[in-house]
Amino acid sequence: MENEYEIIDNGLYSDYDYLYEVLDATLKHENVNHAIFNIIFVLDDEIHEMNKNYRNVDRVTDVISFALEDNDDISYGDIRMLGDIYICIPQMKRQAIEYGHSEKRELSFLAVHGLLHLLGYDHMVKEDEEVMFGLQELILDGANIKR
Repeated sequence: MENEYEIIDNGLYSDYDYLYEVLDATLKHENVNHAIFNIIFVLDDEIHEMNKNYRNVDRVTDVISFALEDNDDISYGDIRMLGDIYICIPQMKRQAIEYGHSEKRELSFLAVHGLLHLLGYDHMVKEDEEVMFGLQELILDGANIKR
């Protein structure tokens, strides 16, 4: 079994074919095989509600990952059920403008960021942040997605 993932765009964004290459590069870099996950595009109100209910943060955010591997009670043999990544398309567009780069760059960054969270990376402390953000840049540069 290869890695299987689906991008559920909900009719919110259609120009994302490049994401498959970026996600494949991330999985390859991390030596991940036999993994399943989803990326779901959502609106502000949907991600705001998730952020409020699951993280106790009462605001819109750009990406939220729900990692199934955080629960040691779930096992599927050799198959890695990674979880779901929710990306807020309106927030992605606002951030692309704010940071002065393309929507392609911002969406790719958020997808890689979310996938790395599913794979166990975090950025709660400075050292972990440096590792995770360095890895994101390495993957995006390798896919020729520049700022």
